[in-house]
Amino acid sequence: METQIIARAHGWLSRAKKYIEEGEVVAFHTETVYGLGANAFNDDAVLKIFALKGRPADNPLIVHVHRDYEISRLIDGEPPYAAALRAAFLPGPLTMVYPSTGKVSQYVSCGLPTLAIRVPSSPTAQEFLREVDLPIAAPSANLSKHVSPVTARHVYDDFNGKIPLILDGGACMGGIESTVLDCTGEVPQILRGGLVTREMIASVAGDCGVYVRKEGEQPKSPGMAYKHYSPRCKTAYCRSAEEANALYDGEAEQGGRPCILAESGLISALGGREALDLGGTGEEMARRLYALLRSAEKSATLLIGVEPKEQEGVMVGVLNRLRRAFGVDA
Repeated sequence: METQIIARAHGWLSRAKKYIEEGEVVAFHTETVYGLGANAFNDDAVLKIFALKGRPADNPLIVHVHRDYEISRLIDGEPPYAAALRAAFLPGPLTMVYPSTGKVSQYVSCGLPTLAIRVPSSPTAQEFLREVDLPIAAPSANLSKHVSPVTARHVYDDFNGKIPLILDGGACMGGIESTVLDCTGEVPQILRGGLVTREMIASVAGDCGVYVRKEGEQPKSPGMAYKHYSPRCKTAYCRSAEEANALYDGEAEQGGRPCILAESGLISALGGREALDLGGTGEEMARRLYALLRSAEKSATLLIGVEPKEQEGVMVGVLNRLRRAFGVDA
């Protein structure tokens, strides 16, 4: 199979729609990361996503719809706070989990009685979703456990020859996956942190909890279990520049090519060692993280991550991805 990357061009959306109607999988740009999408009503197409990614069968998918899609077809009611949250944050990087009507493929939710729905703000995603006018099941467009893709080229690197089409909308400016929010109870609960923070949600809903997964429990959301976002090189994780420098020097002495990933404020403390600047704010770190991990794996024998000092707001989601990428309990 030939994999084509197409930006806005004559007929690009009709081609994407044709592939979706034929049960194929199409990658597309969103404001967070690129998605690997298929018709959520089609069992075979949804199963193809799991097979392509090598994704565990108990890890549910998110359904993407355009801003005018009538989600009442897919969900079995919603609490009043959910409607307020939709008005405040959608389209945008927020996924909301509802009781499901069971209309989509059983494989989307992996046997759970719920359905995760997202309305991306990316113009490319909105045009694609409006053209197909179907709920599109779509996890991130990367091989399972690999770093999530924030450019069309990242998708191509993982799926060249395996999918027919990548809809190129440029670099993803959000940089980490959407916040996932459980809206099935009296108080919303965050299942996965992201760019829409707990504080932002509470300001609209009045309150917001954070779900803690119990050992052995099936994941309620993508990103809750398993090692994720991992570069294809050795990694080490530390909490100080001094520790990072020692690990770097040890790898260099053995003939390796180490590199340190650190926030802007720590770069000067690394003494000129090879480093990647993660940024100075939560938004910058979210935007840069995956691109830097993908870059580092191409040249470093050891990537050393230094934990950022800021821990609140958007950094909750950034730290979750950073720790999972380095194999640290999130």
